[in-house]
Amino acid sequence: MIPYIGAVVLVVLFLSAALRILNEYERAVIFRLGRVIQAKGPGLIILIPVVDKMVRVSMRLVAMDVDPQDVITLDNVSVKVNAVIYFRVIDPTKAIVEVENYTYAISQLAQTTLRSVCGQAELDELLSAREKINAQLQEILDTHTDPWGIKVATVELKHIDLPNEMQRAMAKQAEAERERRAKVINAEGEYQAADRLAAAAKIIDAHPTAIQLRYLQTMREMSAENNTTTVFPLPLDLFKPFIRLAQKIKPEDE
Repeated sequence: MIPYIGAVVLVVLFLSAALRILNEYERAVIFRLGRVIQAKGPGLIILIPVVDKMVRVSMRLVAMDVDPQDVITLDNVSVKVNAVIYFRVIDPTKAIVEVENYTYAISQLAQTTLRSVCGQAELDELLSAREKINAQLQEILDTHTDPWGIKVATVELKHIDLPNEMQRAMAKQAEAERERRAKVINAEGEYQAADRLAAAAKIIDAHPTAIQLRYLQTMREMSAENNTTTVFPLPLDLFKPFIRLAQKIKPEDE
């Protein structure tokens, strides 16, 4: 009976050392006597105890924060920039064999690349053309990490920390720009109003009765308000003889 129990114990120990279960998002890089053979998974895999060594690799998308970096832009402005990188392992064998710690390597590469790319751009471009900067960062990182079996999907600038002096200067610039737009809009409104008044004057000159109608409309608007103003309407026809007389006298004086 004792030999059977010993055999069962050996089988259990062998199975516990030989059997591994990998999740759907995991792969196992197998080293047999120090040499890599292949990546296995997901599901149940069998290892040779003592001979095989397994390294788990996650195939899921990883989001990595890049620490804030001190950057001097092309126009000599000191800023702090941080970003986030989205990457995934495409070839688990290369990710384990070609680089010692691919997560640390990508982090260091991202920091140096972020300083380099942002240092070649002016502050205005850094603030307004983020998509261009993101695409440039993604292309450089993806080129360097491709031999490691890693695909950099996206790089996004998260925050750009400006000095207080630069923030005040940009606020003054924005305020001046808004004042300029307000003056231009006001001038454009005055021009359009003058153009309309000139057109109205031509219509009134061609139809003198229009001024009388406008006069009555103004009186109605004044009477609608609660005031103590007394208005005595006088027909404009009463003044026409005087106007004609003044027009006749003027050429004789000349």
